[in-house]
Amino acid sequence: KMIKSVFAATAALSMSAGAAFAGPYVNVEANSGWTGSDYSGTATDFHIGYEGAAGDVGYYVQAGPTLVSPEGVDSETVFSGKAGASVAATDRLSLYGELSFATSPEDDGDNGYGGKLGAKFNF
Repeated sequence: KMIKSVFAATAALSMSAGAAFAGPYVNVEANSGWTGSDYSGTATDFHIGYEGAAGDVGYYVQAGPTLVSPEGVDSETVFSGKAGASVAATDRLSLYGELSFATSPEDDGDNGYGGKLGAKFNF
């Protein structure tokens, strides 16, 4: 259950709103989770990705190993990835979305999936 909490925290924290340039990249990102003041763990992504644009839509895809380190439990490595897109609806409003996944560290466990949709308004 702690591992699923770390995956949930990772999904909640991992959105890029747009592509700055087209091409390959490396993304190393650590996401930690707390419930109240109780630390539950950290998931660290070591991803290789590609970002670009297709017309007015910016996009990215990335995947690689994730080191899952729940509090008080041995760390495990899983495979994870995410894909997202953003588009400018107006000069001040952009819309974005992301889908993510992480494999289960257990042979008979369930994989984790995440999704998000959002809007960003600039003043």
